[in-house]
Amino acid sequence: MTPTGEENGERCPSGLDERITGALVGAAVGDALGGPVEGYSPDQITERHGGRVHGIVGPWHGDAWRTARPIAPYHKGDGHVTDDTLMTHALVRVYARVRDHLDAYAVADHLVPDLMTDPRWIPELEAEALPLQRLFLAEKWLVARLAYGHVDPREAGVGNIVNCGAAMYMAPVGLVNAANPAAAYAEALDIAGAHQSSYGREAAGVFAAAVAAATAPDATPDSVVAACLSVAKDGTREAIEKVCEVARGHGDFESALVPLREAVAPYDTVGPDYRAPSLAARRPSRLHSIEELPVALGMLLVSGGDYRHAVLGSVNYGRDCDSIATMAGALAGALGSPVPEDWSKTVAEASRLDLWAPARELAEVAREIFARDVRRRRAHERAFASLGGTACSD
Repeated sequence: MTPTGEENGERCPSGLDERITGALVGAAVGDALGGPVEGYSPDQITERHGGRVHGIVGPWHGDAWRTARPIAPYHKGDGHVTDDTLMTHALVRVYARVRDHLDAYAVADHLVPDLMTDPRWIPELEAEALPLQRLFLAEKWLVARLAYGHVDPREAGVGNIVNCGAAMYMAPVGLVNAANPAAAYAEALDIAGAHQSSYGREAAGVFAAAVAAATAPDATPDSVVAACLSVAKDGTREAIEKVCEVARGHGDFESALVPLREAVAPYDTVGPDYRAPSLAARRPSRLHSIEELPVALGMLLVSGGDYRHAVLGSVNYGRDCDSIATMAGALAGALGSPVPEDWSKTVAEASRLDLWAPARELAEVAREIFARDVRRRRAHERAFASLGGTACSD
C-alpha cells in the first residue's frame, strides 16, 4: 500500500502524488501546445493564427505537414507531444527499472536500449516506431556514443551540440528528489554527462533543481528561482538572474514577450533567427546559457505560477517553445496549479498516451528511493558516530 500519512513515526510528503502528476502531465501538455509553433517568432505566430495561441492548434502547414519543410515528416499539432515528452517518459521507465538514483551509466545501460529496441507509438509520425527514429541529432548522439562508440558514459556528452536536449527531460530527476534541489541538481548533472556538456549539462541540473524546489510544501515561483540561483553556475546563473529580474516587472505574458527575449539574447548562442543559427551557436562556453530554461522561469514569474498563463506565455514566445512550455508546464504543475482538463484529455487522446501512468509509477519509485535514502543516511550516521564524529540520536 502506498503511504499517504504517517508511517513508522515519520510523516510522508503531503501531496507527493499530486505534485508528480502535475509536473509530468503539465510538461506533456505544454510540449504538445508548443510543438506546432516551434521555431517561429511571436509576430509570425500571431499572423499565422490570427492572434495569440490560446490552446491546442493544428500543424503550421495544415494538411501538408507530411511534406512541408522544415518540419516534415512530423505531425506537430493537434495535441501531439514531441520528443521532449518521449524522452521524459523514457527516463521514467529507467527509474521504474532501476528503482534507485540514476547516473550516467544508467543512461548507457537502460535509456539507450529503451530508445533502440522497444517500438512505441510516436504521435508525430502517426505510427509505431523506435523512439530513436523520432529523436533530434543531439539525442541520437546518445546512441552513437554509448551503443556504438563505447565511450565512458560520464564523458559521452562532450562534443555534442550544446542545447536543451538533456534539460528538456530532467523533470523526473527533480521529482525523485522532491523538495531537495541540491540533490536533484547533483543527480541530473551525473545523468546529463552522458548526453551534454557545458551549459547544456548545467541547465539539466538547474531544471531538475527547479522541479524539486517546486514540489516543496510552501513553494512559490520566487522560491523556485531562488533555488535555481543557489545552484546555477556561470552564464546559466547570470541568464536566469537577468531574465527573472525583467520578468518581475510584468504581470502578463503579452507585455513580457519582447523584454524576456532581449534579456536572454546576450547569453543565447543561436542568434536572432532561430532557423538560421549563428556560426557560434551551441558551442561550449562558460559565458552562455540555453535560452529555454531562463525564459521558462521568467514565464513562471510573470504568471505567478498559474499553469495556463505560464504555458501560453511560453508557447507564444516562439523559438524553441515546445521545450520552454515543457519546462514551464512542469514547474507550474509541480507547484500545484491545475492543468486544464480539456487540454490534458485532448493531448492524451491525440497522442495515444496515458499521461497519468508515468506519474503513478514515478510516485511509487520516489517513495522507495526516499525510504532507501533514509536507511543509507542512518547507517552513515551510526558509522560516523562510532568514529566519535558526533552523537548518534538513533
